Amino acid sequence: MDPYAMTTGVLRNPDFLRFLGSHVASELGANISRVALPLVAVLTLHAGPVEVGVLSALQTTAFLLIGLPAGVWVDRMRRRRVMQLSDLARFLLLASIPLAAELGVLSIGMMFAVALLAGVAQVFNDVADQTYLPELVGTAQLSDGNSKLEVVRSGAFLAGPGVGGALVQLLGAPRTLFATALGALASVLFLSTVKAPDKLPALTERAPLLRGIGEGLAYVWRDRLLRMFVSATAVTNLCTSAVLGLSVLFLSKVVELPPSAVGLLLMSGGIGGLIGGLTGSWLSRRFGTARMTWLAVTVGAPFGLLLPMTQADWRVVCFAITSIGLTWSATLMNVGQITYRQTVTPEHLLGRVNASARFVTWGIMPLGALLGGLLAQQIGVREALWVIMTARLLAFLPLLFSPLPRMRDFTKVQARS
Repeated sequence: MDPYAMTTGVLRNPDFLRFLGSHVASELGANISRVALPLVAVLTLHAGPVEVGVLSALQTTAFLLIGLPAGVWVDRMRRRRVMQLSDLARFLLLASIPLAAELGVLSIGMMFAVALLAGVAQVFNDVADQTYLPELVGTAQLSDGNSKLEVVRSGAFLAGPGVGGALVQLLGAPRTLFATALGALASVLFLSTVKAPDKLPALTERAPLLRGIGEGLAYVWRDRLLRMFVSATAVTNLCTSAVLGLSVLFLSKVVELPPSAVGLLLMSGGIGGLIGGLTGSWLSRRFGTARMTWLAVTVGAPFGLLLPMTQADWRVVCFAITSIGLTWSATLMNVGQITYRQTVTPEHLLGRVNASARFVTWGIMPLGALLGGLLAQQIGVREALWVIMTARLLAFLPLLFSPLPRMRDFTKVQARS
C-alpha cells in the first residue's frame, strides 16, 4: 500500500476529478428527468394516473429484467467504455422525446419504450460504475472516493427536482428533457478525458451466461459479511419503498399539511444524504471503514421511530429529522458496503457481484410499495408506518451476528484473503 495514498485525498487524483465531473452531469440530469419525464406525459400527452404510474415503473423495471446478466457482460468489457456507451444511449433516447414532440408524433407508447430502454442503459452504467472505481483509485482511497460520489448523488437528488421544476416553467417539459439528455452527453465527454488506461478485463474462460450469473450470486452467498449486508439492505429497501409510497398520502391526508410543506419535507432526505457523503471520508479515517458502517447502522436506525409521530404542529419536525437521520445512515452504509465489495471481490467477478447485490436490494423495492399500500388499507396509514419502521429497525439485527462489530477496517480483510 502506498503511504502517500493514505495521506492524500482522492480529490488530488485528476482522473477521479474527471470521473466525478461525469457523475455531476449524469446524476443531475437523471434527477431532473424524474420531474420532466412524467410532466411531458401529463402536460403534453394528457396522461392519466395509470399511465404515469406505468411510466414510473418502467424506469426501474430493467433492474429486474437484466440486472444479473448485465454483471456477466460488464465483467467481459472495458468498464469506462460501457459507461460511455450507456450514457450515449441515454442521450439519444431522451433527446428523441422533445424531437418527437416538436414533430407532433410523440405518443405514450413511445415514452414507455424510451423509459424502459433508458432504464436498461442505466443498469449497465451503474454496474460498470461501481466496478470501475477500483481501477481508478487505490484501495486506500476507495472509501473516500465512494463518499465523494455519494455527495454528488445526494446533492443531485436534493437539487434535481427543484431545478427540473424551474426549467419546466421556463422552457416547457419537452425542452427540459433535452437539457437532461445533454447531461448524459456531458458525462460521455468527461469520461473521454480520463487518462488512465481503460483496461480490458483479464482473459478468463467465458462461462455460459447462466453459470456466470450463478458464480456472482454464489460469491455473495459464500461471503458471510457480504451476505449480511445484502440481506439487511434488502429488508431496509423493502421498508423504505413502503414508506415512500405512503409519505405523500400520510402528510397530505393524515397530517393534513399543505402541498408546499409536503414538498419541503420530502426534499429533507437529500440533506441527510449530503451530510453523509461529506462526513463519510472523515469518519472512515477516524474510526475505520468497518466501524464507520457499524456506527451508521446503530445510530441511524432508531430515527425511524420518530416518523409516525409527525403531527401538524411542532411535531412536524419528526418527519424531517427521520428523513435526514435515515438518509445519513443509509449513505454511510452504502459507502461502507460498496467499499467492502470492491475490496474483497476478485476483479474478474466484481461486475457480477455488484449486479447480484443490486438485483436483490433493488428488485425487492416494488414489492415494498405494494405491501405498504395493502398494510395501510388494512390497519390505517399511521399504524402501517409504525409497523414498517419497526421492521426497518430490526433489519440490521443480522449484522450483530456478522464479523462487522469486531472489525475496524475493510482493507485488513483484503490483506488476509
